[in-house]
Amino acid sequence: MNKELIKKLPCNSPLNKKPFGGLTSDMLKILAVIFMVLDHLWATLISGNDWMTYLGRLTFPIFAFQIAEGFIHTSNVKKYILRLLVFAVVSEIPFNLFYGGSWFYPYHQNVIFTLLLGLLGIVLIDKARKDKTAKTIIKSVLLLIPVSLAAFIGFPDYGFWGYLTVIMFYLFRDFPFAWLLQLISMILLHIVLPEGQHIIVELFGKSHEIAIQGFAVFALIPIWLYGGRKGKGGKALQYGFYAFYPVHMIILYLIRYFFL
Repeated sequence: MNKELIKKLPCNSPLNKKPFGGLTSDMLKILAVIFMVLDHLWATLISGNDWMTYLGRLTFPIFAFQIAEGFIHTSNVKKYILRLLVFAVVSEIPFNLFYGGSWFYPYHQNVIFTLLLGLLGIVLIDKARKDKTAKTIIKSVLLLIPVSLAAFIGFPDYGFWGYLTVIMFYLFRDFPFAWLLQLISMILLHIVLPEGQHIIVELFGKSHEIAIQGFAVFALIPIWLYGGRKGKGGKALQYGFYAFYPVHMIILYLIRYFFL
Protein backbone atom coordinates (compact mmCIF):
# COMPACT_ATOMS: atom_id res chain seq x y z
CA MET A 1 0.00 0.00 0.00
CA ASN A 2 1.57 3.31 -1.04
CA LYS A 3 2.19 6.19 1.35
CA GLU A 4 -0.32 8.51 -0.34
CA LEU A 5 -3.12 5.98 0.11
CA ILE A 6 -2.20 5.42 3.77
CA LYS A 7 -2.55 9.17 4.38
CA LYS A 8 -6.06 9.09 2.96
CA LEU A 9 -7.21 6.27 5.22
CA PRO A 10 -9.77 7.36 7.82
CA CYS A 11 -8.11 5.77 10.84
CA ASN A 12 -5.17 3.73 12.04
CA SER A 13 -7.34 0.65 12.09
CA PRO A 14 -6.54 -2.43 14.20
CA LEU A 15 -7.18 -4.32 10.94
CA ASN A 16 -4.41 -2.56 9.01
CA LYS A 17 -3.37 -5.73 7.22
CA LYS A 18 -6.38 -5.73 4.93
CA PRO A 19 -6.86 -8.63 2.52
CA PHE A 20 -6.92 -7.70 -1.17
CA GLY A 21 -6.24 -4.04 -0.36
CA GLY A 22 -9.31 -3.72 1.84
CA LEU A 23 -12.95 -2.97 1.10
CA THR A 24 -13.84 -0.17 -1.28
CA SER A 25 -16.46 2.48 -0.58
CA ASP A 26 -18.81 0.75 -3.02
CA MET A 27 -18.35 -2.58 -1.21
CA LEU A 28 -19.21 -0.93 2.11
CA LYS A 29 -22.38 0.55 0.63
CA ILE A 30 -23.41 -2.82 -0.81
CA LEU A 31 -22.94 -4.42 2.62
CA ALA A 32 -25.00 -1.66 4.23
CA VAL A 33 -27.78 -2.10 1.66
CA ILE A 34 -27.88 -5.87 2.28
CA PHE A 35 -28.11 -5.34 6.04
CA MET A 36 -30.83 -2.70 5.54
CA VAL A 37 -32.93 -4.98 3.33
CA LEU A 38 -32.65 -7.80 5.88
CA ASP A 39 -33.84 -5.45 8.62
CA HIS A 40 -36.74 -4.13 6.56
CA LEU A 41 -37.77 -7.62 5.47
CA TRP A 42 -37.83 -8.62 9.14
CA ALA A 43 -40.01 -5.58 9.93
CA THR A 44 -42.53 -6.24 7.14
CA LEU A 45 -42.59 -9.70 5.60
CA ILE A 46 -40.43 -12.15 7.56
CA SER A 47 -41.13 -11.69 11.24
CA GLY A 48 -39.55 -13.83 13.91
CA ASN A 49 -36.10 -14.06 12.36
CA ASP A 50 -34.52 -11.67 14.82
CA TRP A 51 -31.00 -12.24 13.47
CA MET A 52 -32.09 -10.14 10.47
CA THR A 53 -32.68 -7.04 12.56
CA TYR A 54 -29.47 -7.66 14.52
CA LEU A 55 -27.56 -7.48 11.25
CA GLY A 56 -29.70 -4.52 10.26
CA ARG A 57 -28.19 -2.53 13.14
CA LEU A 58 -24.91 -2.45 11.19
CA THR A 59 -26.46 -0.39 8.40
CA PHE A 60 -26.55 3.10 9.86
CA PRO A 61 -22.96 3.33 11.16
CA ILE A 62 -21.65 2.29 7.74
CA PHE A 63 -23.66 5.02 6.02
CA ALA A 64 -22.66 7.51 8.74
CA PHE A 65 -19.01 6.67 8.08
CA GLN A 66 -19.59 7.10 4.35
CA ILE A 67 -20.98 10.61 4.91
CA ALA A 68 -17.86 11.64 6.82
CA GLU A 69 -15.63 10.13 4.14
CA GLY A 70 -17.75 11.68 1.41
CA PHE A 71 -17.22 15.11 2.95
CA ILE A 72 -13.45 14.58 3.02
CA HIS A 73 -13.28 13.53 -0.64
CA THR A 74 -16.02 15.57 -2.31
CA SER A 75 -15.01 18.32 -4.70
CA ASN A 76 -18.27 20.24 -4.15
CA VAL A 77 -19.79 20.24 -0.67
CA LYS A 78 -22.81 22.29 -1.76
CA LYS A 79 -23.76 19.70 -4.39
CA TYR A 80 -23.26 16.95 -1.83
CA ILE A 81 -25.64 18.70 0.59
CA LEU A 82 -28.18 19.34 -2.18
CA ARG A 83 -28.06 15.70 -3.32
CA LEU A 84 -28.80 14.47 0.21
CA LEU A 85 -31.59 17.04 0.61
CA VAL A 86 -33.26 16.00 -2.65
CA PHE A 87 -33.19 12.30 -1.81
CA ALA A 88 -34.31 12.98 1.77
CA VAL A 89 -37.39 14.80 0.46
CA VAL A 90 -38.04 12.17 -2.24
CA SER A 91 -37.76 9.38 0.34
CA GLU A 92 -40.12 10.90 2.89
CA ILE A 93 -43.43 9.66 1.47
CA PRO A 94 -42.11 6.12 0.85
CA PHE A 95 -40.76 6.19 4.42
CA ASN A 96 -44.09 7.42 5.80
CA LEU A 97 -45.95 4.63 4.01
CA PHE A 98 -43.41 2.02 5.05
CA TYR A 99 -43.06 3.13 8.67
CA GLY A 100 -46.39 4.77 9.52
CA GLY A 101 -48.76 3.31 6.93
CA SER A 102 -49.91 6.73 5.67
CA TRP A 103 -48.74 9.45 3.29
CA PHE A 104 -48.26 11.88 6.17
CA TYR A 105 -46.43 10.74 9.29
CA PRO A 106 -44.73 13.67 11.10
CA TYR A 107 -43.52 11.65 14.08
CA HIS A 108 -40.50 10.06 12.42
CA GLN A 109 -38.38 11.23 9.48
CA ASN A 110 -36.30 9.10 7.15
CA VAL A 111 -32.64 8.37 7.76
CA ILE A 112 -31.33 10.55 4.94
CA PHE A 113 -32.41 13.57 6.98
CA THR A 114 -30.22 12.25 9.82
CA LEU A 115 -27.28 11.89 7.45
CA LEU A 116 -27.94 15.35 6.01
CA LEU A 117 -27.97 16.96 9.46
CA GLY A 118 -24.76 15.12 10.28
CA LEU A 119 -23.16 16.45 7.11
CA LEU A 120 -24.26 20.01 7.94
CA GLY A 121 -22.76 19.59 11.40
CA ILE A 122 -19.48 18.42 9.87
CA VAL A 123 -19.39 21.39 7.48
CA LEU A 124 -19.85 23.88 10.33
CA ILE A 125 -17.27 22.21 12.57
CA ASP A 126 -14.79 21.97 9.70
CA LYS A 127 -15.10 25.71 8.99
CA ALA A 128 -14.37 26.51 12.62
CA ARG A 129 -11.38 24.16 12.66
CA LYS A 130 -9.83 25.62 9.50
CA ASP A 131 -10.61 29.29 10.05
CA LYS A 132 -9.97 29.76 13.75
CA THR A 133 -11.05 33.40 13.87
CA ALA A 134 -13.51 34.40 16.57
CA LYS A 135 -16.08 35.46 13.95
CA THR A 136 -16.05 32.09 12.17
CA ILE A 137 -16.13 30.09 15.39
CA ILE A 138 -19.06 32.08 16.80
CA LYS A 139 -20.96 31.88 13.50
CA SER A 140 -20.37 28.12 13.27
CA VAL A 141 -21.51 27.53 16.84
CA LEU A 142 -24.65 29.66 16.37
CA LEU A 143 -25.55 27.70 13.24
CA LEU A 144 -24.64 24.36 14.84
CA ILE A 145 -27.21 24.90 17.60
CA PRO A 146 -30.32 24.79 15.34
CA VAL A 147 -28.85 21.92 13.30
CA SER A 148 -28.32 19.92 16.50
CA LEU A 149 -31.77 20.87 17.78
CA ALA A 150 -33.30 19.62 14.54
CA ALA A 151 -31.59 16.27 15.12
CA PHE A 152 -32.84 16.24 18.70
CA ILE A 153 -36.48 17.28 18.28
CA GLY A 154 -37.14 16.64 14.58
CA PHE A 155 -37.55 12.85 15.00
CA PRO A 156 -35.08 11.78 12.28
CA ASP A 157 -34.33 8.06 12.14
CA TYR A 158 -31.70 7.10 14.79
CA GLY A 159 -32.24 10.52 16.34
CA PHE A 160 -29.65 12.68 18.05
CA TRP A 161 -27.29 9.76 18.68
CA GLY A 162 -27.31 8.94 14.99
CA TYR A 163 -26.51 12.56 14.18
CA LEU A 164 -23.57 12.45 16.60
CA THR A 165 -22.39 9.18 15.03
CA VAL A 166 -21.92 10.93 11.68
CA ILE A 167 -19.97 13.78 13.30
CA MET A 168 -17.91 11.34 15.38
CA PHE A 169 -16.51 9.62 12.29
CA TYR A 170 -15.35 13.02 11.02
CA LEU A 171 -13.96 14.32 14.32
CA PHE A 172 -11.80 11.32 15.11
CA ARG A 173 -10.71 10.55 11.55
CA ASP A 174 -7.10 11.75 11.84
CA PHE A 175 -6.47 10.83 15.46
CA PRO A 176 -3.55 8.41 16.12
CA PHE A 177 -5.92 5.96 17.84
CA ALA A 178 -9.04 6.82 15.85
CA TRP A 179 -10.24 3.21 15.92
CA LEU A 180 -10.26 3.16 19.73
CA LEU A 181 -12.14 6.46 19.93
CA GLN A 182 -14.61 5.13 17.38
CA LEU A 183 -15.15 2.00 19.47
CA ILE A 184 -15.70 3.97 22.69
CA SER A 185 -18.04 6.39 20.92
CA MET A 186 -20.07 3.60 19.32
CA ILE A 187 -20.52 1.92 22.69
CA LEU A 188 -21.69 5.20 24.22
CA LEU A 189 -23.93 6.27 21.32
CA HIS A 190 -25.50 2.91 20.56
CA ILE A 191 -25.48 0.99 23.86
CA VAL A 192 -25.10 3.24 26.91
CA LEU A 193 -27.04 6.40 26.02
CA PRO A 194 -30.02 5.46 23.80
CA GLU A 195 -33.17 3.78 25.03
CA GLY A 196 -34.67 0.92 23.06
CA GLN A 197 -35.43 -2.77 22.88
CA HIS A 198 -33.25 -5.27 24.69
CA ILE A 199 -32.69 -8.99 24.48
CA ILE A 200 -31.80 -11.35 27.30
CA VAL A 201 -28.68 -13.50 26.87
CA GLU A 202 -27.12 -16.05 29.16
CA LEU A 203 -23.42 -15.47 29.85
CA PHE A 204 -21.40 -17.35 32.44
CA GLY A 205 -24.55 -18.65 34.06
CA LYS A 206 -26.16 -15.21 34.46
CA SER A 207 -28.82 -13.35 32.50
CA HIS A 208 -27.80 -10.06 30.89
CA GLU A 209 -29.78 -7.44 29.00
CA ILE A 210 -28.20 -6.35 25.71
CA ALA A 211 -29.54 -3.44 23.69
CA ILE A 212 -30.50 -4.54 20.19
CA GLN A 213 -29.05 -1.29 18.85
CA GLY A 214 -25.78 -2.38 20.44
CA PHE A 215 -25.19 -4.70 17.49
CA ALA A 216 -24.34 -1.50 15.60
CA VAL A 217 -20.88 -1.64 17.19
CA PHE A 218 -20.02 -4.59 14.94
CA ALA A 219 -20.28 -2.23 11.95
CA LEU A 220 -16.78 -1.12 12.91
CA ILE A 221 -15.38 -4.39 11.54
CA PRO A 222 -16.19 -3.67 7.86
CA ILE A 223 -15.41 0.02 8.45
CA TRP A 224 -11.95 -0.89 9.73
CA LEU A 225 -11.48 -3.07 6.65
CA TYR A 226 -12.00 -0.05 4.41
CA GLY A 227 -8.97 0.43 2.19
CA GLY A 228 -9.47 4.05 1.18
CA ARG A 229 -10.60 3.37 -2.39
CA LYS A 230 -13.91 4.41 -3.96
CA GLY A 231 -14.50 1.47 -6.27
CA LYS A 232 -15.39 1.33 -9.96
CA GLY A 233 -19.16 1.77 -9.75
CA GLY A 234 -19.14 5.37 -10.95
CA LYS A 235 -22.04 7.83 -10.86
CA ALA A 236 -24.63 5.23 -11.88
CA LEU A 237 -23.96 3.11 -8.80
CA GLN A 238 -23.68 6.20 -6.60
CA TYR A 239 -27.16 7.44 -7.53
CA GLY A 240 -28.42 3.87 -7.55
CA PHE A 241 -27.67 3.58 -3.83
CA TYR A 242 -29.65 6.76 -3.13
CA ALA A 243 -32.58 5.65 -5.29
CA PHE A 244 -32.66 2.17 -3.81
CA TYR A 245 -33.69 3.52 -0.40
CA PRO A 246 -37.12 4.94 -1.36
CA VAL A 247 -37.76 2.36 -4.11
CA HIS A 248 -37.31 -0.69 -1.90
CA MET A 249 -39.55 0.81 0.81
CA ILE A 250 -42.33 1.39 -1.73
CA ILE A 251 -41.99 -2.20 -2.98
CA LEU A 252 -42.14 -3.65 0.54
CA TYR A 253 -45.10 -1.45 1.41
CA LEU A 254 -47.03 -2.54 -1.69
CA ILE A 255 -46.31 -6.23 -1.04
CA ARG A 256 -47.50 -5.89 2.53
CA TYR A 257 -50.57 -3.82 1.55
CA PHE A 258 -51.81 -6.07 -1.26
CA PHE A 259 -50.69 -9.55 -0.21
CA LEU A 260 -50.55 -9.64 3.60
